[in-house]
Amino acid sequence: MTILRRIASILAAAALAGWGALAAAADEPALRSAAALVVDADTGEVLHAKNADAVVPIASITKLMTAMVTIDKVLPLEESITITAEDAQAAQAKRRARVPVGTTLTRGELLQLALMASENVAAVALGRTYPGGTDAFVAAMNAKAAALDMAGTRFVEPTGLSSENVSTAGDLAKLVRAAAEYARIAEYSTTPSAEYTIRGRRVPFVNTNGLVRGNSWEIGVSKTGFINAAGRCLVMEAKVATRTLIIVLLDSVGKYTRIGDANRIREWLEPGFLAPAEPRERAARTRAAPKPQRAAEARPRNQATARTLR
Repeated sequence: MTILRRIASILAAAALAGWGALAAAADEPALRSAAALVVDADTGEVLHAKNADAVVPIASITKLMTAMVTIDKVLPLEESITITAEDAQAAQAKRRARVPVGTTLTRGELLQLALMASENVAAVALGRTYPGGTDAFVAAMNAKAAALDMAGTRFVEPTGLSSENVSTAGDLAKLVRAAAEYARIAEYSTTPSAEYTIRGRRVPFVNTNGLVRGNSWEIGVSKTGFINAAGRCLVMEAKVATRTLIIVLLDSVGKYTRIGDANRIREWLEPGFLAPAEPRERAARTRAAPKPQRAAEARPRNQATARTLR
């Protein structure tokens, strides 16, 4: 009987361990983004991961790298730059663009427009006026990615309009961490709104991240992105409860899902925080895991065990 009791005790303990694992998994946020990563910015601990190694298009998240390369070159931010027809064409600008051909702004204003309002023509102009032109600029972007050990990342242009600008959630966490060290990127990417003189009149622009425009989040760095191939994307460094987190959300379906996922992460980690109701999408649908652009292993399940991001 003693042996049987011992066996029964072992089986009971195993069952309890299994239920404990299921309960822990249930406590994690049910994120709707196809790839996601939540990292403690101070310790590197990975709190939540979903397909974090899948190599996917990143849209305008690209502009964080555009900003770093521009600042690294120590180019004069007060220098005037005029938007050309070639800039507009490369930026796929609409005929009635908000920053039309012939607009003259300073490099600093273009940098802010690229980070805050995600203006593609501003990013194109920054690349064109880099010493050596756009080709040299893109080479510097890829060199910077290599220096940051972003092995799954590749850039072909400075805006993110190309689906060939690819990265992983893990690499983008490194990008956000690096970008947070630039005071100007932190300031410009989290400016709620600003006005610029265009064709003799003041034209207002707003931040593309609704959480920045609100007042319930403490955000240190922010960037959104969207092209059809990438879905809706969001990266942030933000204070949640007592922690500074890096949050990466890629390939979200619907206009509001990336914001909803950010709020779900905060509700998970910050007791007492209640997110506003998420607007209903007209054509909600479930998106499968992202399809890698290049060879990479996607993690099919959430991995919330403590690991360190290098």
